[in-house]
Order: sequence, then structure tokens, then C-alpha cells
Amino acid sequence: MIHMLAKYPNKRNVIEFVSLDAMVPEDHLLRKIDAAIDFDKIYDFVEDLYCEDNGRPSVDPVILFKIVLIQHIYAIPSLRRTLEEINMNMAYRWFLGIPINDPIPHFSTVSHNFKHRFSQKTIEYVFRWILNTAAEEGYLDTEAIFIDGTHIKASANTKKKAKKSVPKQTKRYAKELFAEINKDREEHDKNPFDDDDQPPEEKEAIVSTTDPDSGLFHKGEHKKCFAYEAHTACDSHNFILDVVVTAGNIHDSVAFDPLYDQLCEHYPGHQIVVADSAYKTPWICRRIFSQGRILSTAYTRPKGKKGGHSWYEYVYDSYYDDIICPENKILHYATTNRNGYREYKSRSYICAVCPTKEQCTSNAKNEKTVTRHLWSDYVEMAEDARHTHKYKELYKQRQEKIERVFADAKEKHGMRYTPYRGLAQVTNWVKLKYAAMNLKKLAMWKWKNTHGTPVAAI
Repeated sequence: MIHMLAKYPNKRNVIEFVSLDAMVPEDHLLRKIDAAIDFDKIYDFVEDLYCEDNGRPSVDPVILFKIVLIQHIYAIPSLRRTLEEINMNMAYRWFLGIPINDPIPHFSTVSHNFKHRFSQKTIEYVFRWILNTAAEEGYLDTEAIFIDGTHIKASANTKKKAKKSVPKQTKRYAKELFAEINKDREEHDKNPFDDDDQPPEEKEAIVSTTDPDSGLFHKGEHKKCFAYEAHTACDSHNFILDVVVTAGNIHDSVAFDPLYDQLCEHYPGHQIVVADSAYKTPWICRRIFSQGRILSTAYTRPKGKKGGHSWYEYVYDSYYDDIICPENKILHYATTNRNGYREYKSRSYICAVCPTKEQCTSNAKNEKTVTRHLWSDYVEMAEDARHTHKYKELYKQRQEKIERVFADAKEKHGMRYTPYRGLAQVTNWVKLKYAAMNLKKLAMWKWKNTHGTPVAAI
């Protein structure tokens, strides 16, 4: 029997002349990204951050940004690990324009620049620049905008915490609502409330001593942990349009206003906002519908007395400003409280002999109170939109749009945990990650339009 065992000779010390460009496949992702966008534009963003006639020569800022883009595109867990990978990876070196035998920038140099030189404003420029390029190519579709939030585990030990008194967050619309409350009370011959401008109320909260900017998060079967939340908006093509990062214990509806302000500034032509039931609050509904736009949202299960009458059995009569109960009795206006709710109360002598009293109220005074917010009409407009075919189908697409963005960010781009601490650093980290995701999508689409099936018409 002949054994055809071939031993490959050891050629570790062979010297060859190689081309770095030839070592990177033509269809490599980094080639597509390099062709998709003019990285020289970064010089315009950072020019004022450098001195022309003082100090040592700087590392090329384009290289610095490309290093961070590599980290986020390939979900490399740390910047230090990214530089180790770049040192050995020919495709990474080609993308940066660094020959095989040239040294790469030191970790401390890259880290220092992104901590001390490149501000949040600079990173915002890069984020907008990539989006604007996608818009110029015709890839953005901002008629409908999808909004939601996702939690990111903070770099904070849950055992290192303390209880502190923190001020309650003031609602942005508080003054506007207060004015409407007093106006409504005066229309009903009630005395207006005094605006005493008291300092904000305080509440006791558990704060991380490791990263005080994070917030304690606990949902469903998840373990308690300190986290941040990225409140994100995307278009119909899954391009990420904007993001606002908050502590993990901030409700989605509270973070809506700063996010929506940015969306209205950059995409004033949008017509529809698609969001889950957490955003179906009187204020959000009012803000969207009063601007002539539509909120497409989900059904909210009412929370009422078990075994009692359903909420829809209490009908509001807008002509007489009364509530009609399931037994066709009238609940008359009583007052408008400080929270913006009109209170409608029944007559005790009627409720006392009502055959369905047990399904309605257990009040000792035989009195039923039904509340209705001053902006309830806008919530009802959201409910009406929910039943139309167009907006019902749009809401079904939510899981294919914003939820897909979150899935890709966490599974493909390492956004499940953040190694950074502090709201500013985490915000920059998220912005750069989203910028890398947008750039990747832009590059893939431009490549397909040039070499394969066009996607601009999707």
C-alpha cells in the first residue's frame, strides 16, 4: 500500500512581495463601505479641533474614526481588542490605509481622542452625515417613523448601590396642562388652583455608586440590574434616524419629547408615528394629532374592577358634558383635579338601589366616580386610527422595523452591554454604533444597486 502523505514545507521565513489591495476580496464588506461614502468629509468636522502650528503631528482623524467604525461593525467588545485585531487583519489594515509593516495607532491615542477631543457634537456630525448621504441616495422613507426603546446593561455592580432622595422628574407639559386645568375649572364656575411654584417633590431611589447616571431596571423575568435605555427612531427601511439615551428607569413616554423634538427638526415631513401602547398618553396623542399627524399604536387593556362593568359601558356625552352609566343613569361633572382629569360623580340615592351596584362600586357613600382627561379626545383619535386598515398594517410592521433594529444592534453589533460609564460616554457609544449600522446598510444597498438587484425602490 502506498501512502500519499504530503508534508507542506515550513515557509515561515519566506520573504514575498505582496500587495495589500490584492489580499482583500473584491466583495469584502469594508470595500463596499469605503466605496459608499467619502471619508475625507470627516476632516471638515474636526478641523477646528486641531492646531496647525503647535505640538506634535496628530494621528489622521479619518483613521481614528475608521478604527471605531470597525469596532462597532464587527462587534469587537473593546477598543483595545479592536487595535489588536487590526494589527493582524489585512482587510482592516487596507480599510485604514496602513501597510503591513507600519505600526497602528496606540490604544491610548485613540481612547484619548474620543474622550477628550471628539465631543458629542462631532459624533453627531458623523451620525447626521451618514444619514444625509443615505437621503441623497434616495434610501430614506420617513413618511412613517417607528419609535421604541431598548435597555442596555450598564457597567455597574448591582451590589454597589445606595438609597438616595432624588427630585421627581418634572413633566415638560406641566405648565401647559396647568393652564388648561384652570381654564376648564373657570368654565365650570370653579376656583382656579394657585400656582405656588413649590420646589419639586423628592422620591427615594436606588442609585448605583459605580455609575450614578444609570438606573435600576427590572422587567418580567429579567434580573434587577443597572441599565441605560436607548430611545430610538427608525424609518420604513430600518435606517436609524435618531436616538436619546437615558437612565434605564426612565419611562418611554417621558423620553419621547426630546426624541420627537429632534425628529421634527430633521424630518418635518413625516406623517405617521408608530409606537407601542407605552406612548399612548394624553400628552403624546395631543402633540402628534394637533400637528396634523397620526399615531399608530396598540390596544391598551383597561384596568378596572374584576367582574365589574367594562370601561366602554360608561359613555361620555359631549353635548351635556356628562357620563352615562351602564344602567342609563347620569354622572354629573364634579370638579377638575390637579392631574388634569375631570371627575364625574353619581347620585348616592340612585346608586344605593341600583341592581348592578356590586359590579360598579364598593364605595361606602354609594357613589361612583368616573374620570376623563382633558385631552382624552386625542387618545380617542388614536383609538380610531388603530381600527383603520392602513394604520393597523403599519403597526404590524413594527416588529420588522424597530424591533429588528434592536435585534441587529444587540446580536450583530454588541449593544447588549456597554463597557462605558456616564450618560455622555454611553450616548456617544450608542451614536457611533448606530452610525456604523447605518453605514453598513448604506454600503450594502449602494453595492447592490451597482452590482446586483437594485433596492432603491423597496
